[in-house]
Amino acid sequence: MTGFGIDHLPYGVASRSGRDLVVVRLDDDVIDLAALASASPPGFDPAVLAGPSLAPLMAAGAGVWADVRAWLQDVLPDSSVGCIPLAEVEMQMPFAVADYVDFYASLNHASNVGRIFRPDAEPLLPNWRHLPVGYHGRAGTVVPSGTPIVRPAGQRRPGPDGRPRFGPSEALDIEAELGFVVGAPSRMGEPVPAGAFADHVFGVTLLNDWSARDIQAWEYVPLGPFLGKSFATSISPWITPLAALDDARVPLPGQDPEPLDYLQVAEPAGYAIDLEVVVNGTVVARPPYGSMYWSPAQMLAHMTVNGASLRTGDLYGSGTISGPERAQRGSFLELSWGGTEPFTLDDGATRTYLQDGDTVILRATAGTVTLGEVAGTLTSP
Repeated sequence: MTGFGIDHLPYGVASRSGRDLVVVRLDDDVIDLAALASASPPGFDPAVLAGPSLAPLMAAGAGVWADVRAWLQDVLPDSSVGCIPLAEVEMQMPFAVADYVDFYASLNHASNVGRIFRPDAEPLLPNWRHLPVGYHGRAGTVVPSGTPIVRPAGQRRPGPDGRPRFGPSEALDIEAELGFVVGAPSRMGEPVPAGAFADHVFGVTLLNDWSARDIQAWEYVPLGPFLGKSFATSISPWITPLAALDDARVPLPGQDPEPLDYLQVAEPAGYAIDLEVVVNGTVVARPPYGSMYWSPAQMLAHMTVNGASLRTGDLYGSGTISGPERAQRGSFLELSWGGTEPFTLDDGATRTYLQDGDTVILRATAGTVTLGEVAGTLTSP
């Protein structure tokens, strides 16, 4: 089994012979959906499949998403129309990112970070258990898997002379996350309730929120992440539809105190998705998404409760996924405990943070579904 069977059918955009095609993946092939629709007319407007972006399909709404999926699962087992070997196409960015928000939804990750940076204080700040903490990132630097990542430069904490140091980051990190892709928009001034999550979120993608920890540490007080985060965020070219993850839904681990009314969710609100962080061929961590404290529906509700509108192509990340065990930590910051505890790769090399030439791959599975991986290699400026 490939993890990309008829129960999955992730969407993407593939380039072939100078044309960008909206496709689904089926095992080791991609299916040109416009060609398939020409041969097997669907019961919906085939224009949503015409490309060269997923945006028309994403904007069409949950009813059309369900119709397209039902049509594909009915037609594909008996059709080879539009079938192209995966090796013959080049995957592209599947949609233009409208806005990008990243959250901080893992209790384990937030607690670890608090212990690293504030060892003599309470790990969690007072607001953390009351709302999904997040920041607004830069949409223009979200890139598809395989895009080289250039080590960023910036200011770092002052040296002995009291002046900030400037230069390439010396603490380049990754964050293993899930990204949630918004399809159906909303109106400004009208909050989206948690119960409308599946009406607006088109699907899920693996996401690596590259982070320059030394730049972040100097700049983030008092307004939070900025240049330490905005230089690059990588996503998979494959968007897994929410419906493909129905069997992976699980209850949240528990929330105490009880969230405010607008953050109440019907269970099961979490997802049992198991990630792998691979560095130069070595699996260094296996973060479990099922351990996350805040659900994606709660993040969506909080993101819009002030009346902020959703746009087709909005992307929001879960924040680093970390479990309770050391081997489940989804960032180098935690794996090396702030750079003080190097970890070892299969070739005997050790790491605290990334070195130039390192390749990081994020993988994930949810039962029989394999999410499209996201990869990136760090290069020097």
